[in-house]
Amino acid sequence: MRWRGLPLDVLLAASGVGLDLLTTAHAGDTEYLPAEMNIPMALLVGLPMGFVRRWPVPVTLYLAGFLILTDQLGSFTANTAQMLVCVALGAAAYRSGWRAVAVAVAATIAATAVNLADPGIAFTTNSWMYSVFLPVLPVLLGAYLRSSAGRLEERDVTPDALLAAGGVAITVLSTWTSWDSGSQPVWMVGLLAVVGGLSLGVARRLPGLVFLAQGVLLVVTDTYLNDAVTTCVILTLIAIGVFAMRVSSWAWMVVAYFAGCMLTAIAIVGPATEITGLRVGTLMTLVATPIAIGRYLGMRRAAAAAERLRAEESARAAVAQVRADQLAERERIARDVHDIVAHHVGAMVLRASAARFTAPDGPVADALTDIRETGHQVLQDLRDLLDLLRDPERQPHLLANPSDVVRESAERMAAAGLVVDLELDPATDQAPLIARASAARIVQEGLTNVLKHAGPGTRVRVTVAPSEQGLSVQIRNGRPPSAVERLPSSGRGLAGMRERVRTLGGTLSAGPDGEGGWLLAASLPSRSAA
Repeated sequence: MRWRGLPLDVLLAASGVGLDLLTTAHAGDTEYLPAEMNIPMALLVGLPMGFVRRWPVPVTLYLAGFLILTDQLGSFTANTAQMLVCVALGAAAYRSGWRAVAVAVAATIAATAVNLADPGIAFTTNSWMYSVFLPVLPVLLGAYLRSSAGRLEERDVTPDALLAAGGVAITVLSTWTSWDSGSQPVWMVGLLAVVGGLSLGVARRLPGLVFLAQGVLLVVTDTYLNDAVTTCVILTLIAIGVFAMRVSSWAWMVVAYFAGCMLTAIAIVGPATEITGLRVGTLMTLVATPIAIGRYLGMRRAAAAAERLRAEESARAAVAQVRADQLAERERIARDVHDIVAHHVGAMVLRASAARFTAPDGPVADALTDIRETGHQVLQDLRDLLDLLRDPERQPHLLANPSDVVRESAERMAAAGLVVDLELDPATDQAPLIARASAARIVQEGLTNVLKHAGPGTRVRVTVAPSEQGLSVQIRNGRPPSAVERLPSSGRGLAGMRERVRTLGGTLSAGPDGEGGWLLAASLPSRSAA
């Protein structure tokens, strides 16, 4: 589960409304507003928090204006507006650009100054400092989180949301009745309570910073709001536990442990407290407990991460082994094919060469020469194929221009007895190399099929030209001039051409042309199919 979308927005809106209802629960009539307006005012101040993730700057500006309005009306909702506008400002710094954030900061400073200013009382330097630094702090926190977001390893924010919600619930529910018992403004005490609880939401990401902030908050509370000390001790212990879970250094564990003992002692031990060995041991055990739990969870998390890493390494090793086995098998097959074919082709070339020197000049000698040269080319192609199968990453070399291959194929088939009419459009040289090379292979295979199935003397028209999609190849042969003695054929040539064309995303058709001949047509796109 991930806390995204509508559920989180509803939770934020409900939290804002609930916070105001808690702060105004005992509020009565004011000069301008009756007590019955507390609920509508809570809705007006809290519901906009449901939009703070999507439009943080407009929500901040709205809350700043609402803060000024409630302050002038004398409504107790001004305390809630002052708290929520700082939260919205932090969200704006995290999500929005600096120009928009600067406008939101200026509006928040002005609204805070209006809230602090009392009629007939001079606006002091301390009041100005409160007005400026109070909005700046959430902006700094939001900007810090934004700059460190790229370093976060865990994207699931569910634990963070639960920590933040639990922290706010602890601080607000346990202290809200005493917010007006101290010398500080209610909104200030409430804001510290809310921020203190929310800070646990980033404790997993920034454990040291949150632990330090909770320690400072505990000391401040012990000085100015004794009723909330116990709550701050609980938050500090939670922060220590999260720190122990995320930080693996034992030296820092010792520092955190003694710091936690000192902070807890400051909060618990008073002037009249009797210090005994039992109480000291209890305090030290109290601080050691969250550290032990945090270390246990941290070790479990590290063990799970190590196990995932080992599983990934094992999977990669297995894939590498399978690939190595496949390459070895391919090399073995290629070697066998090379040995078998090379033996027979070599014997054929030797016999053709010997026959060439004993035969008189003429068509027979030309045919023997062609057989010898073709055999040499076949052997070279076999060696190149074997090298490619041994190293699939190696890029094969294009030995000839595809247009030259087409012309050579036409000439070779003409020498073998076909009557070949070749139309090779010069514009085909502008087509992608892969399309031209495939067209050349199709012409080779198509002419070979004509010779096999129609025989010498058959007229063939070969057309290679650009088309709207890429290249168009047509091989049309007429009716065989006489009875054909068919040459041996595996029947795989047409299937191979279809596979080649399909790989490029093109189309191929082959069949009778209706006039006693045969038509092979292929369309090759400029780009291969995705």
